[in-house]
Order: sequence, then structure tokens, then C-alpha cells
Amino acid sequence: MPHLSPGSADALLFDLGRVVLDIDFSKAVACWAGHAGCAPEAIVARYARDEAYRKHEMGKISDEEYFASLRASLGIGISDAQFLEGWNAIFAGEMPDIAELLPRAARHMPLYAFSNTNRPHVEYFSQQYAGLLGHFRDLYLSSSIGLRKPDAEAFDHVIAAIGVPAERIVFFDDLEENVEGARARGLKAVHVISPGDVGNALRALGI
Repeated sequence: MPHLSPGSADALLFDLGRVVLDIDFSKAVACWAGHAGCAPEAIVARYARDEAYRKHEMGKISDEEYFASLRASLGIGISDAQFLEGWNAIFAGEMPDIAELLPRAARHMPLYAFSNTNRPHVEYFSQQYAGLLGHFRDLYLSSSIGLRKPDAEAFDHVIAAIGVPAERIVFFDDLEENVEGARARGLKAVHVISPGDVGNALRALGI
């Protein structure tokens, strides 16, 4: 945990998955396995966050191209619509306490989100969680900005867009590689391992 104290930050930056929104990838696997008539374990064994996955998150290939790559890598002959159904099934609700913490934090300073994500997920969560996401002044999404965490240029882009010195931004993420990438660019980064981590950091900031 970085040293946080009242008055030590001017902006808060949140990852979305497993920080604001709960994610359960097993729901996608179950959906796809059901459509394909195979065991979920067969899909889990073959699924990888590969180059096509990264390109999809950066908006460099279409949903159709990504689903075609999944069809090949997973060895299942399901339709784009069936892939999409499973793809969007991963959202499992809000993270504990976040619906109370975000509005409280927003009364003290601006909130922003920075997420590695893709167009169909953005379309889905923007509608399903509009109220919760309304607390953010801006959302920096990899599929829109063409950059993804933990790359240095992705963090530099977001820091410049927020317009606050990096050391005055507190960043929350559940992945260690993103936390390390953020710290390397000067951000105060909090590794979110349990639901209480966000609340504890906000309390340390006097929020």
C-alpha cells in the first residue's frame, strides 16, 4: 500500500473488473460449453488471453474476428451471437460496498476509470451499470484509446488526460502487473486483493 494521507491526492483512478464490477469468467465458459455440447473443462484448458485477445481489447480487430479466433482456438463451432451471449455473461454484479464508496469519494475529488476492455463489454456494462458508472468523470477504455495496461504509454495517456501530476493520482487495480506498471509511471497504486482494500485506502485519504 502506498503512503496515503488526507490531502495527498487530487484524483482517484479505478480499474473496473474486480474493483468496481464483479467478474465471473466461469459464466462465459458454462454458456459456451452449453451451446457447444462439450465439457466446460475442455474450454478452460484451451482458452488463453492471446494476441487476438489483446488486439480486440485495443480495438484493432472486430468482434467477428475475435470470435472467429476463439472458434479456432477453442475448437467449438458456435455462432457469433452465442459467443457474445457468453462473453457478456461474465458480469456478476457490483463489488461489495463500491456503490456506497464511489459517491462518497466523488464528493471529495474527481473519479476516473481505466480499464482494459472491449467494445461489446463496454456496450453491455455502460447500460447495465449506468448508475454506478455515472460517478466517474471520464472512462479511459483500452478499446477506445488503443492502449492497454500495463504499458507505459497507456498510463502516460491517462495521466495527461486527467491533467493532474501522477503522484497526486491514486490508482486501484486487482492485477499486480498493472499496479507495478502504474507505480513505474509515478502513480500511487493500490493493489486491490480483497473488497475492503478500496475502503481502507479511502479512509487513509480522509474520505
